[in-house]
Amino acid sequence: MVSFNVPYNPDGWGPPEAPVPLESHHLQHAPYAPFSKADKLGRIADWTRNPFPSRPSGRGGADASVFDLAFGDESLGAADDDSSFRLVDGRPAPRHPRFGPRWRFQQQRQLPQRKDEEVEARRREAEKERQRRDRLYNQNRAGAGQRREAAAFRSSVDIQPEWAMLDQIPFSTFSKLSYAVGEPEDLVACGAVEFYDRTYDRVNPKGDRKLERFKNRTFFKVTTTDDPVIRRLANEDKATVFATDTILAALMCCPRSVYSWDIVVQRVGNKLFFDKRDGSQLDLLSVNETSQEPLPEAKEDINSAYSLSVEAAYVNQNFSQQVLVRDGNRIAFEEPNPFASESEEPASVAYRYRRWKLDENISLVARCEVHGAMVDTKGGRSLLTINALNEFDPKYSGVDWRQKLETQRGAVLATELKNNANKLARWTAQALLSGADVMKLGYVSRAHPRDHFNHVILSVQGYKPREFAMQINLNTSNMWGIVKSIVDLCLKLNEGKYVLVKDPAKPQVRIYEVPADAFENDYVEEPLPEEEQVQPPTEEESTATAAAVAASKDAEEKDADV
Repeated sequence: MVSFNVPYNPDGWGPPEAPVPLESHHLQHAPYAPFSKADKLGRIADWTRNPFPSRPSGRGGADASVFDLAFGDESLGAADDDSSFRLVDGRPAPRHPRFGPRWRFQQQRQLPQRKDEEVEARRREAEKERQRRDRLYNQNRAGAGQRREAAAFRSSVDIQPEWAMLDQIPFSTFSKLSYAVGEPEDLVACGAVEFYDRTYDRVNPKGDRKLERFKNRTFFKVTTTDDPVIRRLANEDKATVFATDTILAALMCCPRSVYSWDIVVQRVGNKLFFDKRDGSQLDLLSVNETSQEPLPEAKEDINSAYSLSVEAAYVNQNFSQQVLVRDGNRIAFEEPNPFASESEEPASVAYRYRRWKLDENISLVARCEVHGAMVDTKGGRSLLTINALNEFDPKYSGVDWRQKLETQRGAVLATELKNNANKLARWTAQALLSGADVMKLGYVSRAHPRDHFNHVILSVQGYKPREFAMQINLNTSNMWGIVKSIVDLCLKLNEGKYVLVKDPAKPQVRIYEVPADAFENDYVEEPLPEEEQVQPPTEEESTATAAAVAASKDAEEKDADV
């Protein structure tokens, strides 16, 4: 056994200033063995433990406790270290299968949040809102297309079993077409237009104007074959193909259309007439046609596709008359309005009958419209087309015009180009066909989102048609390429009546051969005023009529007997 002599220090803690030399025989029996850095060593001294009461007698006992503490008995210090001892390993920890490569970019560090009731409530509301948006997004992607197809994507005309489908043309073939057409020739100009009121250029959302109603002015939607001027030009053999700017614009911009539409084609001799049916979809203006947000399905809903189309046509007509100066000063063309009677007050509109030469043998005449005139800074006169975009509910578009029109007009126009690409393209095509110098575009909104009768004018903006066509990526060569291909196809058909129908579910157009009397009885007669209606006969007149009928029968029977 080895023992230690610890000197006593009466002056304080620690060894005395004069250390007592240790004799060499004190450590001669101490165990020693060479060790490496990887060997585990016990504690040298642990003054916080007292192993004596629990230490059994024998090898250690009370006398061996100092030796055990000094040289690391494994039953004391080293045993405790074994449980917490770990080797340093440079290998990465095994990754959970869910957090593989596809998940690593989704794990974002979360900032510490306060754990009070307000923060927790906000977090729960945000989570509910996120789940609601995700649910709506998934519904829109999975089923909104089918719902819209059932509601607004129905065929514009009922396909009858006896109709024979001759061909179907996908829109993808139209995108590659290109055809150059020269400048048109003006044949006839009819009607009269008023001058534009420049004060509407300064209208803004803070100083809006109420949209007025013009019930005393008549608007005409006459098809091609009912136009007396076109009949006269056809009899004079001025062209081979006849149409209106509305029909041509629908053909030129058909790759952008989503809703179904139809055009009646009549081949008479060597001439071709493009007509529209009475009450056709072409007379209305689509709203949010190219938007991703589905509109309500119920037709009686004020925000359904049909209700919005009727509202847009109403807004467009009244806006085109309100922004003009109604002081009697007009520009009258060589012929009066061909559709208005003497008792009617026609709206401010002029019809320009223009002719384009498609090739050496085919020329096209179209009736084009302009709605107003304007005097420029040099004293010259410019012709205008006037149209209006209408806002029905900011929740559908996500852009509130009253807040964005003054500061972010470009964002508002970009949203409308996304939601109404076909309508804006058709307006631009009509302005190009009519030769208008400026196209005025108005922004009209409901006075209240649930009130579809009262509207306000928030702003008016002017554009040059060719510059605006470039801005919306409308290629004039492609427009005429589409028209030329359809004209060539229809000229190969036999004499008769046909109908072009845009497929309600697919981006393609179909051509059907229909009977000669098709679409003749589609119109609904309006009731006559009460003073013009035939009144029921009085009692005396009824008795006299019955007696006259009985006398005539008796006379006929006598003649038969003779």
